[in-house]
Amino acid sequence: MMGPVAVRAENAEAPVRCDPMGEQTILVVEDDEPIARALAGALESQGYSISRAATGAEALSKVRAQPPELVLLDLGLPDVDGVEVCRLLRELDPVLPIVILTARHDEIDVVLGLDAGADDYVTKPFRLAELLARVRAHLRQPRSDDQIVLRVGDVEVDRGARRVRVGDNELDLRAKEFDLLAFLVSEAGSAVTRERIMSEVWDQHWFGSTKTLDMHVSSLRRKLAEVTGGASEPAVITTLRGVGYRFEAP
Repeated sequence: MMGPVAVRAENAEAPVRCDPMGEQTILVVEDDEPIARALAGALESQGYSISRAATGAEALSKVRAQPPELVLLDLGLPDVDGVEVCRLLRELDPVLPIVILTARHDEIDVVLGLDAGADDYVTKPFRLAELLARVRAHLRQPRSDDQIVLRVGDVEVDRGARRVRVGDNELDLRAKEFDLLAFLVSEAGSAVTRERIMSEVWDQHWFGSTKTLDMHVSSLRRKLAEVTGGASEPAVITTLRGVGYRFEAP
């Protein structure tokens, strides 16, 4: 098994849009040729079709031409800051899974990436096995219960439409934020362990850091509070130290 992989961002090849029942296409936006080649080889060995881009402009062009099933996006691109590329990708495709690859270890850089629309992040150097687990997690097929409309207090989660309303206001959520909130609301009032959340929302074979969960919870708390404008008490995601989280309606 490969050890930690150090990552940055760039290179290129024509994307191949795959049949939904066949190969899934992953766009690797990485400017370090040896790393891009290693990532592409590892992903191809898992049965994925790989497209590569060396710059932010090339990545955007490829997504416009043939949208992949997932993007691995390095933040240190040579032409455009990766956070801006992430934002533009999210505008192009609201549900495209985007996983950031970053050497920026400051929390604010990760938060900026998530706020720009990323679903997840992996810091460099990273272990290839962990990255592959993240990829599998984000490419999972939707569960059969996605049509259920969940209501707890003023919070309504429509899984079929992938929309969340709090009273008369609609929340603007990233894909993983929606999945996380939908799961927590479905378990409202109950303590849910971190391990179960990672299994249900990310991947049943997840391992490694769960800090991405904390980042998503923090973002959800902020958005739930902001949408009420202080007019009413927002729904609460309570931290249960040493255990996990609990969703509680006001």
